[in-house]
Amino acid sequence: MRRAIPACCQCSDSHGPSVMPRLFTGLEIPRHVADSLAMMRGGLPGARWIDPENYHLTLRFIGDIDDALARDIAGLLGRAQRRPFEIRLDGLTSFGGRKPRALVAAATPAGPLMELQAEHERLLQRIGLEPDGRKYTPHVTLARLRESSSWQVADYLSARGHYRSAAFEVSRFVLFSSRSSVGGGPYVVEAVYPLAAPAMRYAPTA
Repeated sequence: MRRAIPACCQCSDSHGPSVMPRLFTGLEIPRHVADSLAMMRGGLPGARWIDPENYHLTLRFIGDIDDALARDIAGLLGRAQRRPFEIRLDGLTSFGGRKPRALVAAATPAGPLMELQAEHERLLQRIGLEPDGRKYTPHVTLARLRESSSWQVADYLSARGHYRSAAFEVSRFVLFSSRSSVGGGPYVVEAVYPLAAPAMRYAPTA
């Protein structure tokens, strides 16, 4: 698929065509937060740790799509009008219950974050994507778990589960592509969508 990102966003790379087999929207994790998350690596048997440069917070998974739909989506995402906002990561947990499959850092579900995600959901359904039937739970995946037992995960979380990041500003969202069939990256930023503060209003002078 040829990259065709319209002028409503800032393309991360302009060096010719690129294959985007799997797309999703998300937020990047600042370096200082990624560094603090990286300190949580290790100490959990059976974990396949995500490289810190691939940490991200997914907003809406899109999937494998064709050229025309990718262009439509890239243009449509530019219609999201939101102000910058702050979030933090607060606590580690696991997904999968008795058969844990992922270790994640939970993101505080702040109103602006949830509203941005809901807007992505509405925009993408408008052009024919199926609704995501799962409840949205904002998080950053730290590790994929294949052979970790529930008690090993519980032990890990009892020691490190109280992690809390510094608050950080979200000033843009991005369109990611994934070139891995097993998850964990590498993830590539295909397009950038800045969040803009509303123009300041000035009272008329006498």
